[in-house]
Amino acid sequence: MERTLGLQDLSPVERDIYYAASELSENDRRVRTVGLIEHALLETVSRPTFFRALKSLVNKGYLTQCSTMNRGCYLVRSPES
Repeated sequence: MERTLGLQDLSPVERDIYYAASELSENDRRVRTVGLIEHALLETVSRPTFFRALKSLVNKGYLTQCSTMNRGCYLVRSPES
């Protein structure tokens, strides 16, 4: 399934952030940084590693920053879009 979605090229931390974001953003596809940091998949990840991986996911197009807020809010994008 990961290969089909194009997730095999992500690091383990990037993949965990994407999975957590997908889980937390069910209806409106929005997720807050605070919610991600507190997610069980990411509880052992250091803050610097978390933010590096988050930035990488934005650069790769898996997440985009919300246009309504300048910080702390992201939209989850499907890997194929």
